[in-house]
Amino acid sequence: MKTLAIYNVKGGVGKTACAVNMAYFAAASGHQTLLWDLDSQGASSWYMHGEPSTTKTSKVLEGKSPVGRLLKPTPYERLNLIPAEFSYRYLDIMLKQVKPSGKALSKLLGPFSEDHALAVLDCPPSLSHVADNVFNAADLVLVPVVPTWLSLRAFEQLRGYFKAQGFEAKKLRPFFTMADRRRSLHKELLETPPPVMKRAMQAVVPYASSVERMGEHRAPVAAFAPSDDPALIAYAKLWLETGTALGI
Repeated sequence: MKTLAIYNVKGGVGKTACAVNMAYFAAASGHQTLLWDLDSQGASSWYMHGEPSTTKTSKVLEGKSPVGRLLKPTPYERLNLIPAEFSYRYLDIMLKQVKPSGKALSKLLGPFSEDHALAVLDCPPSLSHVADNVFNAADLVLVPVVPTWLSLRAFEQLRGYFKAQGFEAKKLRPFFTMADRRRSLHKELLETPPPVMKRAMQAVVPYASSVERMGEHRAPVAAFAPSDDPALIAYAKLWLETGTALGI
């Protein structure tokens, strides 16, 4: 099983929209897929109509319940969900109960490899013990970057953190998102990307009303948008690049 994380230390850059759409396209491509919502806000869980299991994650981490009991179906074939719990605001502390603590998430994902080809992790925006577990577990980390200098700076900080902590920098793959070519800065950065984006995915996700309407429909873009929708096409292209990079 491959593991794909959607991460940025900066909030408001479209991580959850990316995670939901990547998981949807992976499943639609024939891969049995797990979407794990690690953010206590539970946005991915809400989009996917997932309520937390009666089995608490804390019981799983204490070894009192199998991790599979956290799994929930979604409305989409081949796509399962582990919904977020409000207790995930303490996930840093909970993961430290599993030894070795830096590999706790990898250990929890292990049993799902028997019947899933891909795990997609929707991550909270923080550099934390949870993030370290994500970076260890992930085969690839997609980083949504808005075409602004502040967002680019956040990605540079993430690259610096990877280097300082000894994580594999080649796992990091940024891509431009929420891009609006009517804005001169966006247009400039898209046409002449800075060196920090040299390993960026080619797909560019536009600023689009269909992404905002995911909340109205509580669904991935492909579930309600027309086939020529720019955001749908962009996410489909991003999935094709991501699947190739993951080797699935």
